[in-house]
Amino acid sequence: MINASLQNFCNRTVAAGRITTADVRILSRELLPEGITTRDEADMLIALERVVTHAGTPFADMLVAAIVDFSVWGERPTGYVDRDTARWLAASIGNGHGPSPVGARIAFEVVREAQSSDEALVAFALAAKSQVASKGQAAAADERILRNAA
Repeated sequence: MINASLQNFCNRTVAAGRITTADVRILSRELLPEGITTRDEADMLIALERVVTHAGTPFADMLVAAIVDFSVWGERPTGYVDRDTARWLAASIGNGHGPSPVGARIAFEVVREAQSSDEALVAFALAAKSQVASKGQAAAADERILRNAA
């Protein structure tokens, strides 16, 4: 179950369309001082990152660290990402559409931090990194075409 304060924070930031550095401090210090403690909280923050287009680096960095800490050290078995956790995390990050760049970073960092990860998450992380890189190259090519057309 999600605590009401976290839900209110997410509703407010979605309405604002951005997450400021002050919001990240509130989230870290007041709403999640012990870090993420449930998959529901993790899912909510992963979804928030997808919805709020102006989140910025401070939120991305905090989210990656919090999800890595929860997935690797908060879930059991500690230090290992088992099949159940791997499937949950890949589904949450992928959201049926593929990961965002931050989602790809989360998957990669979880695999890197864990002593061992289920092969499903390793495959997902590698595919996500490749997919995000391809999208980045396509976006850069589109930008070059637009500049040359002007």
